[in-house]
Amino acid sequence: MIFNEYGQYDGLGLAELVRRKEISPTALIDTAIDAISRLNPKLNCVVQTLRKQAISDLKVAPMSSPFYGVPFLVKEFGMHFKGMQTSAGSRLASGVKFQSDTELMTRCRNAGLLTVGTTTTPEMAFNANSEALVYGSTCNPWNLKYSVGGSSGGAGAAVASGIVPIAHANDGGGSIRIPAACNGLVGMKPTRGRTPTGPDSGIFLWGLAVEFALTRSVRDSAALLDAVSGPDEGYFYTAEAPTGSFLSATMSDPGSLRVGVIEQLPGCAKPKKESLNKLNETRVLLEGLGHTCETVKLHYSAEEFNESTIRLWATTLGFYMEQFSKMTGRKISSKTVEAVSLDTYRYAKKLNAMELEWAMSAQNAVSRSVGKTMRDYDVLLSPVLARDVAKLGELNQNARGVDLKSWWKQLMHDYCIYTPLFNTTGQPAITLPLWQSKSGLPLSMQFVGRLGGEETLYSLANQLEVALPWANRKPSNYA
Repeated sequence: MIFNEYGQYDGLGLAELVRRKEISPTALIDTAIDAISRLNPKLNCVVQTLRKQAISDLKVAPMSSPFYGVPFLVKEFGMHFKGMQTSAGSRLASGVKFQSDTELMTRCRNAGLLTVGTTTTPEMAFNANSEALVYGSTCNPWNLKYSVGGSSGGAGAAVASGIVPIAHANDGGGSIRIPAACNGLVGMKPTRGRTPTGPDSGIFLWGLAVEFALTRSVRDSAALLDAVSGPDEGYFYTAEAPTGSFLSATMSDPGSLRVGVIEQLPGCAKPKKESLNKLNETRVLLEGLGHTCETVKLHYSAEEFNESTIRLWATTLGFYMEQFSKMTGRKISSKTVEAVSLDTYRYAKKLNAMELEWAMSAQNAVSRSVGKTMRDYDVLLSPVLARDVAKLGELNQNARGVDLKSWWKQLMHDYCIYTPLFNTTGQPAITLPLWQSKSGLPLSMQFVGRLGGEETLYSLANQLEVALPWANRKPSNYA
């Protein structure tokens, strides 16, 4: 049975239909798989279709769970389930199979989500685009010539196109928020320590990375965070518990918030005119809702911030490459990894322990500086991208002459300049698809809260979703 109205509902909406017995979970599984079969040849966002896994999840999912019966996709990097096969976006890792569930996977299953497949990612999740050689290009459902963002680009395309209402994503430099911006979705990066990273990881990417999801509605994001947040066994750190539920926060008035508006960050490119204009329109919108906005400038060493972040990313990617090499028996070379990845590995091999300690010290200095600024604001506002969404082929990890440092500049100085900072600070940050660009692609804004401040962000996000609804905006490639 194919459920024709499937794409009209968010995850909670589908779960409500299941509860009322207007549709069965197996019908939703089959509908999602049908959507994959129709849309994936154009989008190339789903790697594997896994009906048997979804049926297996259904057998153990609690019927009382908030998303009981809702189809779901898992990114091929980070969170995983027992028996899941992956390539992590790399020829080096192709065919790796996991032997256990991560804690977050267990919680997603207990929330009622049914895994119908896996999604594409750039190699080792190290790109603001999703065009890994091992998969080929993942295309934007709004315009197939454009990027879906990265590194959770497959998830972004799948949710935006209506294949599923919710998909797993993670974020170590913007990998939830960038695909949300490129595809017109809600992308919450929770506070560091809000969602579990065990048992495989403790301090995921030196504390820069968090695991969560992409959704089309604010309420789905909030309800899922309620279901999966909290410390796991042997955790290194955890976020302060919320005062209530995140879903209840979406139903509360945020009051009058003090909003600091960020136009430019130290050492980064100035945003293009259209991004700046939409930032100013967002400011006007917020002031009309009763919030107080003022321009704020952040002060820290851009050179030290970038060098320290590069060192941490390189060390983690180098470690993953060696682990995958041991698992598959393949050597790390230009035949198994992409050009930027190989240069990153060589850079990582030269680093020593004291250089990493310096990197953490520099990260701390940046975080403390931003923390002082947050004393005066409830929320920070910025664009997500400094310019329009990239076209396919623009962010090429294998371009002639490309190396780690030039690659980093292209991404973090000129394109997705507003996202990596808040991986360093650990603050929650949400991308909202408030606007459309002149090209017809989504143009999103980022809202950053205080540490542990997801409730404030969800309350504000719901207010904006009501004031400027995006639910009826759908790409031409839609289920």
